[in-house]
Amino acid sequence: MIKLTVKKDRSGPVRGFHPWVFSKALTSIPEGITPGDPVQLHDESGSFIASGYFNSYGQISVRLWGYDETESVGTDFFMKRLARAGDIRRRYVENPGTNAYRLVNGESDFLPGLIVDKYGEYLVVQFHTRGMEHWKEQIVDSLEKTIHPKGIYERSDVPVRNIEMLGAVRGLLRGEVPDIVEIRENGLKFLVDVKEGQKTGFFLDQRDKRQAFMKYAKDRDVLNCFSYTGGFTVYALAGGASRTVSVDSSRRALDLARENIVLNRFDPSRCEFVCDDAKKYLKDTPVRFEAIVLDPPAFIKDRRKRPEGLAGYRAVNEMALKTLSPEGILLTCSCSAHLSLHDFRFLLSEAGAKTRRALTFLEVHTHGIDHPQLVPFTEGEYLKCFFLKG
Repeated sequence: MIKLTVKKDRSGPVRGFHPWVFSKALTSIPEGITPGDPVQLHDESGSFIASGYFNSYGQISVRLWGYDETESVGTDFFMKRLARAGDIRRRYVENPGTNAYRLVNGESDFLPGLIVDKYGEYLVVQFHTRGMEHWKEQIVDSLEKTIHPKGIYERSDVPVRNIEMLGAVRGLLRGEVPDIVEIRENGLKFLVDVKEGQKTGFFLDQRDKRQAFMKYAKDRDVLNCFSYTGGFTVYALAGGASRTVSVDSSRRALDLARENIVLNRFDPSRCEFVCDDAKKYLKDTPVRFEAIVLDPPAFIKDRRKRPEGLAGYRAVNEMALKTLSPEGILLTCSCSAHLSLHDFRFLLSEAGAKTRRALTFLEVHTHGIDHPQLVPFTEGEYLKCFFLKG
């Protein structure tokens, strides 16, 4: 086991369970360490603090995954981590009406760099870091032994891998996985494109927000912008919406949205699907809606794009408010990690002032139960959703 020493004045975050250890926090890093090699961190007196894997000689040198000095890394190690993560989901998320959720959420499940989403009897995995990719075979073995899925599919085709100098990888790892998987969520049914869809196929992190929106949709005309495969649209209809309009730039996503409407036996004549840029639609439409959902992709991809992204969020929310009927409901979301909840609120205040709408928060949501976050790991925060009346 490789032992690294943490500087006395930099040990606070490590002792406070922050999962990242930066190179400047270490007294030295020996040559020849391979990404993924298990390491133990000790303080300058030699006392054990934490364990993890070596990540790189760059900024984040070590990613932490444990605090037991006696643990050894292998299939049993990963099986214990998966069992712990699975227990949380089975207790608080999985039920006869819900069989899809995030099973592993990276650092916050003590498996930094690993994402595992469960879609019924199938798993979709992402390896975000070179260090976690080093353990791919053991992790896949552990998933088979712990979860017993019919198939495991890899969707390691995310931009974050570019930082690790890793290429996009996509393909079957174990068993069989169909192109389209049917799942259940809060008693509703959805078709998920696990192989070609966005992220791992479905926005599992919006489950609780979709359910919360149902009560605001009753007897209202609902506009779902950036609708993807119609998650919020289906919930709006389940909540008693009079009419829905779903807008997305992907025709493939809208085709699945149509199928999801039929799958849940809702009247398709109450639904309109528009293949267009949502911002353009909001700008051009003469129609007023009584409830609007804004769930755009991240407008701020990195800190360098922050000014441009803020302008994008401000503009799309101003356009939505101009399209919203008096006393209407706006559910607006941001999945940009580089936009804090406080800054998003201030941005919405500006949009309200610009459109002369006195906005009131009805609900505020962040991550769901199956997307847990370590308290000190503020870098893991990303999702913010506001239910507004204006």
